[in-house]
Amino acid sequence: MHLLRKLFSLKIGSPVLSGLCRAFLWMLMGAFILSLLLWGSGLSEQDLSLYTYVVHGLAIAFGGWTAGKRAIRKGWYQGCLTGAFYGIIVLIIGFLALDSQLKAVDLLWIAAAAVIGALGGMFGVNFQKA
Repeated sequence: MHLLRKLFSLKIGSPVLSGLCRAFLWMLMGAFILSLLLWGSGLSEQDLSLYTYVVHGLAIAFGGWTAGKRAIRKGWYQGCLTGAFYGIIVLIIGFLALDSQLKAVDLLWIAAAAVIGALGGMFGVNFQKA
């Protein structure tokens, strides 16, 4: 039992890396819920575009919150990096999967992800002190 507890209590030292892991876990859960919604209802994939942005936004916010909570100070900076890296990773995966070109909207999406992550990081640092 001690071995299992030690195995599952792995802590990541970097706030940004732990925030990214948490963000992708939230994104995975959101994608699963959206796939169940798509499967169980009469919605099409085009109808879920708004919901995918909501899932990404929540994932980035919780990732920034985790990064800010792990960082002792400058949570906005750690959260901003977490959001920017999340956006870059998602865009790279999209480019590799869909073979698309980089557009100006994609850079705006990375900037929005960085801002949402920074807000989450600010809440995370302040949550730690409470």
